[in-house]
Amino acid sequence: MIAKLRAFMATEVFKYLFFGVLATLVYMVSRILIFQLTNQGTLSAVLASAIAIIFAFFTNDMFVFNQEKTGMVTRFVKFVGARLLTLVLDLALAYFLVDTYPEIIGQFVGHSHAWVNGIESLFSQVLIIVLNYIISKFFVFTGEKV
Repeated sequence: MIAKLRAFMATEVFKYLFFGVLATLVYMVSRILIFQLTNQGTLSAVLASAIAIIFAFFTNDMFVFNQEKTGMVTRFVKFVGARLLTLVLDLALAYFLVDTYPEIIGQFVGHSHAWVNGIESLFSQVLIIVLNYIISKFFVFTGEKV
C-alpha cells in the first residue's frame, strides 16, 4: 500500500495538484499581505494573481514537467497566455451562470444566489484545473525533460 502511495506521489498529476495547492496558498498569502499594505482589493487580486502565476510557472517548469532550461522564455509566454485564456473562461462562466442566467443552477438550490455562485465557482475551478493541466502538458511544456 505504501509503495502504491509513493508511486502515485511521484506521478506528474500528483505533482501538478500538489504545486497547484501551493500556488493557491501563495495567491492567498500574497493577496492578504498586499491588501494589508495597500487597502486595495482589485490591486491586491491582480498582483497576487501575477505572483501566483509566476510561482506556478517555475514549479511546473522545474518540478512537474522537468523541462530543460532552454526555451524557458517561450514556455513562460505560452503559460501566461494559457492562464489568461482560462481566466477569460472563468469570467465568462461567472457572467453567464451567476450574473445573467442564475436560474440554470438556481432551480436546484432554491434560487439562492450564494449557492449559485458557490456551485459555479466549484464547477469552474475543476474545469480550469483540468484545462490548465492539458494546456500545460500538450502546449506549454513540450520540450525535452531533464
